[in-house]
Amino acid sequence: MDSLRVNGERLWRSLMELARIGATPKGGVKRLALTETDRQGRDRFVAWAHEAGLETRVDAIGNIFAVRSGTQAGEPPVVMGSHLDSQPSGGKFDGAYGVLAGLEVVRALNDADIRTRTPLEVAAWTNEEGSRFTPTMMGSGVFVGAHPLEQVLAQKDLDGVSVQQALQNIGYAGTASPHAVGAYFEAHIEQGPVLESTRTTIGVVQGALGQRWFDVIVTGQDSHAGPTPMETRKDALLAASRLVVEVNRIATTFPDYARGTVGQMQVKPNSRNVVPGEVRMSTEFRSANDATLSSMVAEYRRAAKTIEAACRVAVDIREVVYFPPSHFAPELVGSVRDAAQALGLPHRDIVSGAGHDAVYLSRVAPTAMIFVPCEGGISHNEIESATKEDLTAGCNVLLHAVLARAGVARQ
Repeated sequence: MDSLRVNGERLWRSLMELARIGATPKGGVKRLALTETDRQGRDRFVAWAHEAGLETRVDAIGNIFAVRSGTQAGEPPVVMGSHLDSQPSGGKFDGAYGVLAGLEVVRALNDADIRTRTPLEVAAWTNEEGSRFTPTMMGSGVFVGAHPLEQVLAQKDLDGVSVQQALQNIGYAGTASPHAVGAYFEAHIEQGPVLESTRTTIGVVQGALGQRWFDVIVTGQDSHAGPTPMETRKDALLAASRLVVEVNRIATTFPDYARGTVGQMQVKPNSRNVVPGEVRMSTEFRSANDATLSSMVAEYRRAAKTIEAACRVAVDIREVVYFPPSHFAPELVGSVRDAAQALGLPHRDIVSGAGHDAVYLSRVAPTAMIFVPCEGGISHNEIESATKEDLTAGCNVLLHAVLARAGVARQ
């Protein structure tokens, strides 16, 4: 088995063919969840799965499972997967690589006439990105029971189309029952600069940062910019700006891979000669340690109170998302490290700063992720890029880590 390898050329061709579905002018893709282009991408994956001899099943939230039987009938499968939907101006590797790497593992086993003891599945999870419908990581979240199915099916996009309607429109409102998972592996581009900057081919992912997201409303008072003295203003934007500085300060002074971001801001009335009376903004914090994450949030709330008083405004902070830090299964993480070592690939331990379907799967099954570099650490962008060689290397690590878990049946 040591000499077993995937077909890197075939993996690359599949990625490039899939990238033509929803292709954008700058080389990326736009396949928003449950749209016509998402349907086409799903159809292409299902067709490839059938060509590889796999049975496909679709559940009620539209997750696709391509199943390869094992010799031990009834054993929970080893699952490989990710997602096919994209950001509005997304890249051609984010998500798609994890699905097609899983498919390529199956193809390589077919080529070598190898059957595993444990069944294998390749999963394409619904709406990981959350660009059209909320919540993000929708399909895997429903699968593990984090979100009630009926509640999620009722969610609507900006045009008033529900998830249930959209699934029916594209023909992926399935009926497959939930099932147990024996182990889960997800291959992914890093979406950050660490591997490239350290000239490392394989990231052995230890887990994912915890995340806490907030919607913040700063309420002051609109007033004329000319007659209103500086000392009497209730400037919501000034207060919001100080909050942004605090988010950055907190993220740069706390440990455990701390992150802090303000990504959205709406100013009202948004007129050049009016002191802003209201600002709505997002805030998010991330950390690998849940206690640290809680301390960051507490520090932010204390800073907000100080800013409230200094700027004579009201600050309302409402939490909208909380993902505790995820810690992946040591035995599966070890199998990824062992595979990289056996293949002679430079590798290092790393933590995922982004959320992935693996975060939810880790709640119900042993889980591991494999990262490969992406150019400049750029992702969620049409210019997202990765090399054929790195993608092949990651897929080979996936192949051997999966075999270590699923076992090879005697011929």
